[in-house]
Amino acid sequence: MTQRTKSPYILMALMLLMSLVLAACGNTGGGGTEGGGTEGGGTTGATATATGTGGVGGEATGAPAILEQTTSEPGVVTEGATAGATPGATGVATAAATGTATGAQGGSTTGAAAGAGGNNDTSKGELLIYASLPLSGPSRGQTLSTVNGMKLALEESGGAAGGYKIRFEALDDSTAAAQAWTPEQEAANANKAVRDKASVYLATFNSGAAAVSIPIMNRAGIPMISPANTAIDLTKKGANPALLASLYKAGERNYFRVVPNDAYQGPADADFAKELGAQKVYVLHDQQTYGLGIAEAFRTRAQQIGLDVVGFEGIDVKAGSFSGLMEKVVDSGAQLVFFGGLTDTKGPQLVKDLRELASNDKVKFLGPDGILDTGFIEAAGEAAEGAYGTVASAPPEKLTGSGAEFYKKYQERFGQKPEAYAIFGYDAMGVALAAIDKAESKDPKDILKALKNLGEYSGALGTFSFDKDGDTTLKQMNAYQVKNGEWVWIRSLGVGADS
Repeated sequence: MTQRTKSPYILMALMLLMSLVLAACGNTGGGGTEGGGTEGGGTTGATATATGTGGVGGEATGAPAILEQTTSEPGVVTEGATAGATPGATGVATAAATGTATGAQGGSTTGAAAGAGGNNDTSKGELLIYASLPLSGPSRGQTLSTVNGMKLALEESGGAAGGYKIRFEALDDSTAAAQAWTPEQEAANANKAVRDKASVYLATFNSGAAAVSIPIMNRAGIPMISPANTAIDLTKKGANPALLASLYKAGERNYFRVVPNDAYQGPADADFAKELGAQKVYVLHDQQTYGLGIAEAFRTRAQQIGLDVVGFEGIDVKAGSFSGLMEKVVDSGAQLVFFGGLTDTKGPQLVKDLRELASNDKVKFLGPDGILDTGFIEAAGEAAEGAYGTVASAPPEKLTGSGAEFYKKYQERFGQKPEAYAIFGYDAMGVALAAIDKAESKDPKDILKALKNLGEYSGALGTFSFDKDGDTTLKQMNAYQVKNGEWVWIRSLGVGADS
């Protein structure tokens, strides 16, 4: 009688013990379930995503966790459900158990992951990597895709490198009010990275933002790797030598970028304008670091190859309409408008106002990578049709090897095509992981030394290295045109700076 009375409690205790054992083995999401069940089947060793609410340690188990979106403090993405990896955190915990980044001690480095069965050693503890990009506003689609590229590379590494578990957080350097990056928010993000002892800073998206954070990272000695900055003056003397002189006052160079700078894109765009049949061009820019720099590079090359630059002026990015400016453009006889700027800095409005006065056959519209995103097409509507843009990345059908594999894996992982800069985010993270592996340390100074001695890196973009200034050795550019509401690749462009 007594035994029968106790048996239900014994069974309950056994059931509780079994559930704890299963959780410890990685068969549950630790509070990260969706729709009542663990997403991804909760299978140890597979890639799983657990979205939901959890307390401390409530991340998906069975593999290292990547915190995509973190606390609700300013500058940090606050979308999604509670991941629980950090108390009060907001986001998605992603579990992956495949591969590892491989960093050779010299010669060529292969990344971002070695594939299943790689080294997932995390015996040395945790290492923090921050990214900082504008995750709200017109560029949101492009920047979220860039962050996804970073996450994919990290997942393929098993969330580990150099013996450390990698904690990755994407910070937002835009504000809801501005709908674009702001100097104040980027400075706050950079200072947060220093305060939190981040080992690497994957930033920024905008060149102007980089000019804010490079000096902060330089004083702290934290390596900074950008997936998107192209302004010449961030690494070499360009249109604004004073800017370059202001960036690295505290110590040795600590800034790298995996995208070619505007010394190549600006001239290549001018060559392309001539190939499109333009003899007279009107150059506009947004008066910002990136926009002005590439506009200057375009103008210099245009004049060298015999194009008539009939106008060169900056726009007021706070203006609601540019009808008067476009009347002046059309009256000038220009056959092409080149805009040095972004989707965020009124690129869509410029082309809309231009199309009110002239068709694409009469006055073509060309911009650099700053407008080559879906946000430009969505904001400009039908006026975007026929517009041209250039960027370093080639479309998936033109890629082979690791580049083609990246596009395939990205679509499988995220269920959509990557934006143009996703592949650069992927390789920016890959380079960081390779340097950490090479350094076998979380000390930023050791990782910086490893980056400078990384040698050739074989990534999705191809095989490249960094020169003494931190610039990639890759130089190829590609031309696109909006056709039927999407950016369509036209062809590869010659390297204008070397022509």
